[in-house]
Amino acid sequence: MSSAHRAGAAGRSVAAPAAGAPSNTRYLSTIALGFTTAAAIVTSLRGLPAMAKEELTMFFYIGFSVVLFLIPAGLVSAELGSAFGRKAGGLYAWISGAFGKRVGFWVIFLSWLQAMVFFPTGLSFAAAGVAFAIDRPDMAQDHVYVGIFSVIAYWACTLVALAGNQLAAKVTQAGFLLGTAIPGLILLGLFLWWVLGGHTIGWEHTTDPAVTVERDGHDAPRFMPYIAGLSALAFLGNILENFTGIESQAVHATELRNPGRQYPVVIMIAAVASAAIFTLGALAVAGILPYDRINLNSGVFDALTSGFGTLMDIGWPVLVLAALIAYGALAGTLAWITGPSRGVLATAHDGMLPPILQKVNSRGVQSNILIAQGVMVTVLCAPYFFMADVSSAFFLITAMAVGIYIIIYLFMYAAAIRLRYTRPELERPFKVPGGKAGIWACAGTGFAAMAFALVTAFVPPSQLPIGNPATYVALVAGGTVFFCLVPMVVERLRKPGWAAPEDVKAKALGPGA
Repeated sequence: MSSAHRAGAAGRSVAAPAAGAPSNTRYLSTIALGFTTAAAIVTSLRGLPAMAKEELTMFFYIGFSVVLFLIPAGLVSAELGSAFGRKAGGLYAWISGAFGKRVGFWVIFLSWLQAMVFFPTGLSFAAAGVAFAIDRPDMAQDHVYVGIFSVIAYWACTLVALAGNQLAAKVTQAGFLLGTAIPGLILLGLFLWWVLGGHTIGWEHTTDPAVTVERDGHDAPRFMPYIAGLSALAFLGNILENFTGIESQAVHATELRNPGRQYPVVIMIAAVASAAIFTLGALAVAGILPYDRINLNSGVFDALTSGFGTLMDIGWPVLVLAALIAYGALAGTLAWITGPSRGVLATAHDGMLPPILQKVNSRGVQSNILIAQGVMVTVLCAPYFFMADVSSAFFLITAMAVGIYIIIYLFMYAAAIRLRYTRPELERPFKVPGGKAGIWACAGTGFAAMAFALVTAFVPPSQLPIGNPATYVALVAGGTVFFCLVPMVVERLRKPGWAAPEDVKAKALGPGA
């Protein structure tokens, strides 16, 4: 962020340098913003096993994510971010500008709910890290342990968040370096050593038809998915979720000296860097581990254990790296705790939520919103207590989060197109090139890709033992519909007297509120 930047996108916008700013204005460089954006996307190693589970078909999914989602999302959010750079609320301001405050509230509330649904998956990954760090890898598959750890860890992160945004930012920035970048490089180094040492490569000895194809009487890795039905593409949404967050840095487009020329390069740097990190990391997991040993929750740790054990006959580095990775996952959770909830605070002060949720503590943190958020996350950790297979519970929760996030992106794309027609006079320091045809091509491509991914999100995966398919679909679809209805009900209950006075709003949200 680092990851803090990613979370902050939903909650706040950064003021752009004013036109005619003094010559001593400090601008961001293209490379700096490009790699900062990449860091906002790659918040942890949590998604590597899901990609590795697709073996070499991962290239298809990663290509889909980069070309049809990552690049359009980056360009569209840059235009919206530059147009509303002085407005508090981030995504709330973008959607409200196009469709009105009711729809803006609905979308930012969904963003908040999506973050809450996301928390149990990040926390379960941290739980697996702690299990490996104390040399008890069996605990990573103990659903009760994962559930208890997730609840306790979340409330611990909430206490840190309540201490103030500056402390949270320092924790998350260190978490990206220590818990993501360094372990990722070590994992890649192990894989190269593994290959050069002539050890068995996981994807070369897989017989599952989902990821292999017969060539000359022998099983060979697939590069294109085996599509016998939509269930074969169910992992698309799961992989796509790993590439979300590029919109978080769009508000910084106006801090470039020449946004129109530099920001497309920023997007390309971020797309290439994040795709390379995910691809190399996933290849390392898929290469070191046999296909049937790739677990969605503990795959990274299993690969490290196998690598160090086979190559060096030692295990202590895994304990250290697992602790660092767990820290990185918790730091990512901390960033998401403070970000989307800040956007909800903006809607509360606009009168969309009751005054009790407008409260900030002495450090300016949205305390009551964070407490309400904690209660919801505690409830959302319930699948870990009732589903014995941690991978299936992990995927189920992720599928609900992905479904909600996709809906948010659909509205973002639609808002960019609509604003070109309803508010052509709106100053946009960065614009998607090509006029109206350009915005239709860019936002339209992203919209179509996300709509397709939304369909696959509701389909049970063929690669996991999810039990009764009808039950799975009912849970994911029902959960998504439920979360979409919640902000509608809340909005219907709002009262005119809920809006905060302007001085109170400015004090809580800062200039631009």
